[in-house]
Amino acid sequence: MTPRPQLETLEKLTTAVRTPGPSDLGLVMGGGGARAAYQVGFLRCVARQFPELHIPYITGVSAGAINAALLASHHGSFLQAVDELSQLWANLTVEDVFKVDTRSLTMNGFRWLRQLASGGMGGPPQVRGLVDTAPLRKYLAEVLHAVNGELTGIQYNLDRGRLKAVAISTSSYSTGQSVTWVQGADITEWTRPQRKALQTVLKVDHVMASSALPLLFPAIKLDDAWYGDGGVRLTAPLSPALHLGARRIMAISTRYHRDAEDAEEPTIPGYPPPAKVVGLLMNSIFLDLLDHDAVRLERLNQLVASVPPEDRDGVRPVKLLTLRPSMDLGKLAYEYESQLPKAFRFFTRGLGTQQTSSPDFLSFVLFQPDYLKKLIEVGQADAEARSEQIADFLQDES
Repeated sequence: MTPRPQLETLEKLTTAVRTPGPSDLGLVMGGGGARAAYQVGFLRCVARQFPELHIPYITGVSAGAINAALLASHHGSFLQAVDELSQLWANLTVEDVFKVDTRSLTMNGFRWLRQLASGGMGGPPQVRGLVDTAPLRKYLAEVLHAVNGELTGIQYNLDRGRLKAVAISTSSYSTGQSVTWVQGADITEWTRPQRKALQTVLKVDHVMASSALPLLFPAIKLDDAWYGDGGVRLTAPLSPALHLGARRIMAISTRYHRDAEDAEEPTIPGYPPPAKVVGLLMNSIFLDLLDHDAVRLERLNQLVASVPPEDRDGVRPVKLLTLRPSMDLGKLAYEYESQLPKAFRFFTRGLGTQQTSSPDFLSFVLFQPDYLKKLIEVGQADAEARSEQIADFLQDES
């Protein structure tokens, strides 16, 4: 028999704060900037197989928060929502995300240099990001059909029972905590070391904050604090879905899992350029944690399964399906780099994106239609290759 303290630890880690109902499916979408278009391709295949699929628990972080927000707020069927999401990403351009004209980029660069050269004598920082993301705010307000910034479609779906809860995670620059903003019915806020949940009415600002890449995109003020990309501090990406009540989770990662041979292959010929270093940092922040959390959950499932049912105190294994790309999305980005706007391409090449065969940093910011459409195609093809496995996983929800 498993000792009582161990069971209590398991309960804290694996049980949700609300009792699961007959429909307990959760969708978890991680970050990755432009890579989030891959998630859309996967969802498009699933939607064509299950056009009326209901996903009661939807969570997103970083660029995955954009996908989560649209799915949770769309008034139509799952297929209609994914079709609109596909159009969103297929038509997206760099100009829709941030200003890329020479004057805007030059002025922002000058402000950063002036701030660094001031030695702190100029008072509080006057620059808030390397790029201006005002175009993204305008674009999201339009495609998410926001009313005075509020994602009113979420409450519409909650009232009709099509949705139970949606969660968007951010990182507080003011306190250093991971803060998950939750909108749903009968939700209990939770607190864990360095992370907590707050109930709110979700708005475009929450999506903007969750997807604000550190330093590159400016932080967003929510209530009385400043918030940035949710992937920075969210050490357990699956936890929001578990807390909300999901007992079966479909998690879509944008990280390519390299085999041992690929992992040993160098991607740079000499000293690593800044783009390579930044890419590694972004991978560790936005992509690696979902895989690590999935491994932890599977191990907990094995531990729970080893305990006799009568001794589990209600703790149950969580069914998990993790989906990831079949190819390196960083290497794929290298093929489309030349299509970037001239001024922004000059900036990225200055960081050394052409000095590596797998410019992961570039794949985060390459909001180019051809690249995004290719990611959608890859995601759809990967889903089709696993269609039987996905169908088995979703059969209770069809």
